[in-house]
Amino acid sequence: MSKLTADIEANLTLFIAETQETAKVWGLTNEEGWLACDSTEFENSEIMPFWSSKEDAELHNVEEWADFEVQEIPLDVFVQDWLITLDEDGVLVGINWNAELEGKEIEPATLAKMYL
Repeated sequence: MSKLTADIEANLTLFIAETQETAKVWGLTNEEGWLACDSTEFENSEIMPFWSSKEDAELHNVEEWADFEVQEIPLDVFVQDWLITLDEDGVLVGINWNAELEGKEIEPATLAKMYL
């Protein structure tokens, strides 16, 4: 059962706490690469969603995203490599999207600072 709610700030807090506890981040990938889509908050921005639990990521592995696989990323690699690269590329990160695809859209550098 998902711990995610309609409260996107609480879902962000959960993301930080769970990823620090498990040292894992989860995303969706297929043969073409990692899932990225258009931001709903910021015009002309691309966003890459991530979850703090495999189960929550799997909930999104349906319909138009059914051909993606849930993939684990070690937290240290995510913070020290992924977030830096995504920031350089101008790609936002979507954090713990709930079943309605609602979640915090945040700049990677801002998220990285939350781990300090």
